[in-house]
Parts: sequence; structure tokens; C-alpha cells
Amino acid sequence: MGASPSPGTAVTCPRIKIVTFVVLTFLFSSVFWYFTSQTPFVAENAQNLLFYAVGAMWGPALAAIVTRLAFQRDLKGFGFGLGKPAFLAAGILIPVAAGLIMFGLAWVSGIAPFNTEGAARVLAISSFPAILYSLVFNCVAAAGEEFGWRGFLVPELTQCMRFTRLALLSGAIWTVWHFPMMFFGGYHGTGPLWYSLAVFVPSVMGAGLILAWLRLASGSVWVAVLFHGFWNYFIQKFYPLLTETTEAGQMMLGEFGWFVAIFYVALALVFWHFRDRLPSYPAGNRDSM
Repeated sequence: MGASPSPGTAVTCPRIKIVTFVVLTFLFSSVFWYFTSQTPFVAENAQNLLFYAVGAMWGPALAAIVTRLAFQRDLKGFGFGLGKPAFLAAGILIPVAAGLIMFGLAWVSGIAPFNTEGAARVLAISSFPAILYSLVFNCVAAAGEEFGWRGFLVPELTQCMRFTRLALLSGAIWTVWHFPMMFFGGYHGTGPLWYSLAVFVPSVMGAGLILAWLRLASGSVWVAVLFHGFWNYFIQKFYPLLTETTEAGQMMLGEFGWFVAIFYVALALVFWHFRDRLPSYPAGNRDSM
């Protein structure tokens, strides 16, 4: 991320760039939020709704590109290098392992039993091309968000704040960005909306800190893309197909289940503990809080 500035060197916080990016992100995504809110959630509209969802997810990327070109006339700084393979592996393994622990505990405890018929269908050799396609699709969709949040926002915030504030602020913006889809687009759990919000906010804030740490430690936005894409596929589709649907399971599992909130907050505290392992970045300060 670059060496710390020498004593006496002034570091300018790019507040105008950050505000411009955030405003443009919500502006670009709002077009698709509007169409989603006007589209009934019925089977025949599934393709349109998917298109709107992916379109909204690419709002942050478009905003980041426009902001970069407007202020620095190039697209440097996104972290498009691959970085070390170990970090890329972490981007894949953390969400897969988190999902396995979550759903595995539900299977073993009986909260949501293992679905043998679903497993037979999903794990059949003939299903592998579909699995690969879904993984690629989810990573492409996730890239739209990550190019913005971790490709642009996190590196810009390093120029004016320490890691704790950086992680919390970027996570809060990311969390609030989801609210229109939760309030008007049907993106929530099967229970009451207040419950979805209660578990979703801490889980996304925790994930935001983890992703910020991985982005700064690896120097690569692709770690965040893989993390986000694999999380969306395995948590929203793969593991649920292996699981019987129960009321208790719906309250525990998935993006709007209590397990994710506890897991990500706990894991975020682990990553936060190792914040002093991050390389120096332009703000020149590692968090001492």
C-alpha cells in the first residue's frame, strides 16, 4: 500500500472523492432499486429481478470508475494484481468453511436436517457444470460491489483514518447500501423485517472489517471478490439445497440467520486483533485502540 510518510509530511484526506463515490454509488444503484420495487416477486419475473439485482451490485464499480477518471484521470489503485496465492485461497476457504460450520451444526443438531435427496442432485457429476457456472456468475456479480467498496473506498480511506475507523465506516456504508433492497426489494429473511435487520447489520459490519483487512493485507481486490462471490453462492444456494427447510433453521441459517451475525462478529474481532500486521499505508498510523 506504500510506505508511511516521513515526519512532517502532510497527508490530504480525499473527502471530496469519497463523498463523490458514495453519492454516485447510491445514484447508479437506485435506478435498479426502483425497477425492483416496481416488479412483483413472482416466478415469471425472476430473470428481470436477477438483472436488477446484478445491476444494482455494479453501481459501486461504475461509481468508482467514474470517480477515479474524474479526479485522477486513470484507473490505478483498485488492486487488480492477484497478490499472494495464500490470500486468494483465504478468500475462497473462509466463506466455504463458515457455511459448512453453520449448516453442519444445523444438520448435526437437527435444527435443519441434512437433505439426502437434495445432496444427491447437487453432488451428481452432471451438476458440476451448473455449479461452476453459478460460481463464476456470483463472482462476476460480486466484483461489481467489491471494485467499489474494497477496490476504491477502502484504499481511499487509508489516507485519512486508522484501520478501526476505516473498517467501521466502510462497513457502515456497505450496510446502509443494502437497506433499499431490504425495505422495498424483498431482500430479507422469511421472518419479520426487524429480525432480518438485527442479524444482518452486525454480520455485514463484521464481514466488512474482515474484507478490509484482507484487501489491505493482500493488496488485491480479487481476494474480496472471491470471498463475496463464494459466500453468495454457497450460503444462498449450495448449502441450502443440502438442507431441509424448518422454521428454526430459517431463523439460524443464511444471510439473515443469527449464526452469521455471531460468527462474523467473532471472526472480525480476530482480524481486528491482528490489525498491527497490516502493511503501512499512506495515513501512516496503525490503530492503537
